[in-house]
Amino acid sequence: MRILVTGGAGYIGSHACQRLLKDGHRVVALDNLFRGHREPMDMLKSAHQTEFDFIEADLGNQDIVTKTLETHDLDTVMHFGALAYVGESVENPLWYYRNNISSGISLLDGCDAAFGGSGIKRFIFSSSCATYGDPPEGMIPVPEHCPQSPTSPYGFTKLHFEHILKDYAIKRAMQDNPIALTMMRYFNVAGSDRTGMLGEDHTPETHLIPVAIDAALGKRDSMSIFGTDYPTPDGTNIRDYVHVEDLISAHALAMDSTQLGDVDAFNVGIGKGYSVREILDSVKRVSGVDFAVHDAPKRAGDAIALYNDPTKIKSKLGWEAQITEIDEVVSSAFNWLKAHPNGYASKQHA
Repeated sequence: MRILVTGGAGYIGSHACQRLLKDGHRVVALDNLFRGHREPMDMLKSAHQTEFDFIEADLGNQDIVTKTLETHDLDTVMHFGALAYVGESVENPLWYYRNNISSGISLLDGCDAAFGGSGIKRFIFSSSCATYGDPPEGMIPVPEHCPQSPTSPYGFTKLHFEHILKDYAIKRAMQDNPIALTMMRYFNVAGSDRTGMLGEDHTPETHLIPVAIDAALGKRDSMSIFGTDYPTPDGTNIRDYVHVEDLISAHALAMDSTQLGDVDAFNVGIGKGYSVREILDSVKRVSGVDFAVHDAPKRAGDAIALYNDPTKIKSKLGWEAQITEIDEVVSSAFNWLKAHPNGYASKQHA
């Protein structure tokens, strides 16, 4: 297939590009580099001269999207481009709605206008378990039919865009021009590709595993646990951590198996939750460093416990996580961050 990957220079997007190229697809990544990195794009271009291109542009630029689709004769979009920090979305909600919703609509307009208005054939959306908020009693692990009630503007932007996509798919069907639409609601993503080529490099870094690894590597004096009195076994939040390569495998399966007219949503997670304290214990085991940890107040918008019920994605797509032990997930992240102490700006990729 011929695929546009929005947010392709980001953590998840770059891993998606790598996997899709490995599978023999033609890939064009589009990213404005606000939080993405040019280095992985350069590395992928060097390894795949004729099958990969990178375009530095905003996904909300309808004309560029349409021109890119037509110039490269692309038929599929994997949409990862978004702002994705829960706390930041609480502090600056309009920015999140403008970027994740308004720019997303412009992206769809560009997709719709391509090829004389016939548009693209497949759209895979990077949604989130944040659309569920705090699931009601009896719905942990979380199935896809769980009520969607976000607790943050970030979660609402993902949920609203799901609604927009469903309406878009209805319109396409009414025009006898159906699209295959898949919404992937994934849980916490972690780890690095096992070749050591790509990794997780965020500024600011707020994700638990890389923050804890930074503490283990001495890049931070200590780290904090935000909330220690949640109604969980050890008082800290519980999350499902899916390895980034497993996550991308789910996207690839959805792309390959869905038919025109299909509209569906899948949760992507290992089906098991780990608490914040369990994650910190894992980082300490993997690194061999007993770094300092402090208690801190809860953060607005944080759900208590979220982990996946993988029944649907396993039965319909045949997907299940290959990496389920948290130490293996942490180890892949630790190895990349140790080798790249300054992220993609490290000397190895200067």
